[in-house]
Amino acid sequence: MIFSATFFRTEIKRQLRNPYTLAFTLGMPVVLYLMFGVSSDYTTVSAGNGNVSLYVMASMAAFGAATAMSSMCSLAASEVGQGWGRQIAMTPLSMVGYALTKLLTAVCFAALSVTAVFILGSFTGAEADDLWRWFAVAGLILLTSCMFGLFGLGVGLAFNSDSAAALASISITFFSFFGNVFMPLSGVMLDIAHFTPMYGYVALVRWPITEGALVSGGSDPLWAVLLNVVAWTAVFAIITRIGVLRSRQRR
Repeated sequence: MIFSATFFRTEIKRQLRNPYTLAFTLGMPVVLYLMFGVSSDYTTVSAGNGNVSLYVMASMAAFGAATAMSSMCSLAASEVGQGWGRQIAMTPLSMVGYALTKLLTAVCFAALSVTAVFILGSFTGAEADDLWRWFAVAGLILLTSCMFGLFGLGVGLAFNSDSAAALASISITFFSFFGNVFMPLSGVMLDIAHFTPMYGYVALVRWPITEGALVSGGSDPLWAVLLNVVAWTAVFAIITRIGVLRSRQRR
């Protein structure tokens, strides 16, 4: 069996009852947007093809989606490492189906996080020059945040414990501070940020708004942004592969 609707519903309900999931994947991005993006000044100041509120909204929604994907995928990997895979083997659901269900659950929570921040943004003055830019930003978030699902899998397989989800979330927060997500960087810090995993991801998410323009001046070429995303996706895929091999050795 590739997919079980019952298992999928159970996973959704289980995560909705998990205070950690609600706090980090839903609550934290909303709170951060309220802290950094809600201001009467931000609604009147232009930022590319929108205003500053829209710019901050896109950043916080991207952070929330990356957190959801990394934490929930790391939890799935650690569950398998702790023997849950043997339980699944006793059911009609295959391991591929188990992984697909976990991935869909993570995508759903990433989408829920994006929706929450976007709704809040629409009520607090976030504006774009064209409606399609809202959908483009949301689509890019959900598409490219999957790279952090690979990161979560790698962390979960490496640490093989319930703390893997917390570690994955903390790592995303750390990457965000040094990846030009929470505040505009400049100088040496911006130069370093170009090589961090969150930089290319958030720059691509912001592209429909900024078209690569930086708050500190200058701009990023699209090829450099895409190269960052592709390179880090490859790194996370390698880490996941190493984690899979190590988990097989442990068994």
